[in-house]
Amino acid sequence: MIEAAMIWNEPNNKSHWDPEVDPDWTLFADMVVKAGTAIRSANGSVTRVLGGMSPIDALFLKNLEGKGVMEVVDAVAVHGFPLDWNLWSIHDWPAKIDEIRAVTHKPVWVSEVGISTFGAEEVQVWGLGRTAELLIGKAPRIHWYSLYDLPQAWGATTRHKEAEGSSYYRHFYMGLIREDGTAKPSLERFADFAPDMGFCQWFHYQDPRLDEAVGWMKRLGVTYLRTGLSWADSFRPNALDWFDRQMDALGDFDVTVTFCFTPEHRGLQPHHTSAPQDPTEFADFCAAMIDRYADRVGVTPRPAGPVTVAAGI
Repeated sequence: MIEAAMIWNEPNNKSHWDPEVDPDWTLFADMVVKAGTAIRSANGSVTRVLGGMSPIDALFLKNLEGKGVMEVVDAVAVHGFPLDWNLWSIHDWPAKIDEIRAVTHKPVWVSEVGISTFGAEEVQVWGLGRTAELLIGKAPRIHWYSLYDLPQAWGATTRHKEAEGSSYYRHFYMGLIREDGTAKPSLERFADFAPDMGFCQWFHYQDPRLDEAVGWMKRLGVTYLRTGLSWADSFRPNALDWFDRQMDALGDFDVTVTFCFTPEHRGLQPHHTSAPQDPTEFADFCAAMIDRYADRVGVTPRPAGPVTVAAGI
């Protein structure tokens, strides 16, 4: 079932929100206020989470507080990848959480944390264990990014792509399972930390990995995860059929569903990072999805499907 609705993803990261159109996040704040209000009207039991900060920035949160955002969310989220992209040590995780706790009484979730195997798979094994030591008990939700590597052919969601050099290519190696379906050494290790840790796993439109992912998460002992329902995807043919299939398959987990990505024809600029022309339209999408899926548990149970990962637990 849906336990939480996250409003956008990494808004203070220029790959996910356009700083040229909205340099002080006024448009973003207006969108969040409308979406948070609509979600609460659709279902009062769903936790509303402000999209994960990347970078972790207390001043960003204070800015949004001054624009009324904190009145319409129940928790805030942070993202951190200190071994790959951030300019701070993995050992600083507790201090980073405390930076945000110092400016809000809302619960602080870690809705994305992970380590790429771009350089060496052994680094991920160590980093997974150290991350668990630092964060379990410190944050009520810890979403490991991710179960699967991102297929090279799909591309990563950034604005600068290959121009980012190795920073871009690290995106493709964040999973515990390789693109070819074989297990990395970290996969077995993850079971030691479930159910205290869950996953952040994005499922692309008509993602063929969905049923296998469900099987793996159950075998690992995972009880919660974060994924997305894309506003942009809602304009694809038969979008609701895919949304239904995705949410039904995930019905045995506590799901944080992330609402983000602007359809090109609905943005102030024609790309997914743009502020919407009409934020009420985004809010209506959020409310409709909550109304449709918040209490959807095992509506049409589906088998987990064969697990074909070569090395398992």
